[in-house]
Amino acid sequence: MIEDLRTLVEVESPSRDVDALTESAKTVAEVIGKRLGGDAVLIESEAGPHVHWSGGGDPRVLILGHHDTVFPLGTLARRPFAVADGRATGPGVFDMLGGLVQAVHGLAALDDLSGVEILVTADEEVGSRSSRALIEERARACGAVLVFEGAADGGGVKTARKGCGTFEVAITGRASHAGLEPEAGINALVEAAHQVLAIAALGRPDIGTTVTPTVAAAGTLDNVVPAEATVVVDVRVESAEEKARVESAFAALRPRLAGAEITVQGGVGRPPMPESAAAGLFAMAQQLVPGLAGRAVGGGSDGNFTAALGVPTLDGLGAVGGGAHADHEYVLVDAMAERAHLVTGLVRAIRNDGVAS
Repeated sequence: MIEDLRTLVEVESPSRDVDALTESAKTVAEVIGKRLGGDAVLIESEAGPHVHWSGGGDPRVLILGHHDTVFPLGTLARRPFAVADGRATGPGVFDMLGGLVQAVHGLAALDDLSGVEILVTADEEVGSRSSRALIEERARACGAVLVFEGAADGGGVKTARKGCGTFEVAITGRASHAGLEPEAGINALVEAAHQVLAIAALGRPDIGTTVTPTVAAAGTLDNVVPAEATVVVDVRVESAEEKARVESAFAALRPRLAGAEITVQGGVGRPPMPESAAAGLFAMAQQLVPGLAGRAVGGGSDGNFTAALGVPTLDGLGAVGGGAHADHEYVLVDAMAERAHLVTGLVRAIRNDGVAS
């Protein structure tokens, strides 16, 4: 397992780099073929190749993951794969190459792989625009989804996720000389300030809705009334009702300054993953690992899409560790075998008993 993890980590796979993702997809396919037999197929997309493998027979369970990472080319030279003090480190080990390795090795322990499919996408970190339709197609066909994103804190699985999305508010004003005739301008930065306060007020943290302005830009020179400004906003919601409310509120934004114009793009691209979607699979997992915790988390994954279809979905089955998207990302080596055994048991239970939707 450690050597397979090294193999995957040492082929860098930054999102949107199609050439790098092509090499990564080939490597993922080779690891799957080596451990499970058969041929993994590369499905080309504008974002890079997705990898699909089938054990044959009627589909019963979809193993879902991604091979793209947030780390740019060159990160590996600065932070090479290493194992020390019980931890494996390197770009992408926790999110989510360690989970892929565990899934493949867990499946390799089964005598019969019929009914099992694996889908490893190339664009999860950037919104899954090219892979969403494929994910949803295979999830419907299989009827149960196991997602191999990193485990929750303490090794728990993820039984609920917030819906999440990004909005960009673009403001157009009119430039003028800040000293000679500021009154002739329409200050896009001042308009942005009004909008930021209105947008932040949309949050309802008491019911899990966070609306957080995260990036802003305005102006060109210190003596020019700014004609343009942009504000980027991160949104997280726990319910479809809150998704609709927040999206409607953004659509209803209106300028405060006469003559200013506002354009809004974006939305809550990943729907919420309710706990009900994970209930049956989580009960199976607890039978296999007594005391296994389930956590509701704020981040999104491709499991949000499959759960929104009503397909039973359990997330966070990947590596136990931490530091996703950070330089201190790590995987606890001693937990890898146990996690692989959990894969084996879950797939066997799903095929034998089925799971209530």
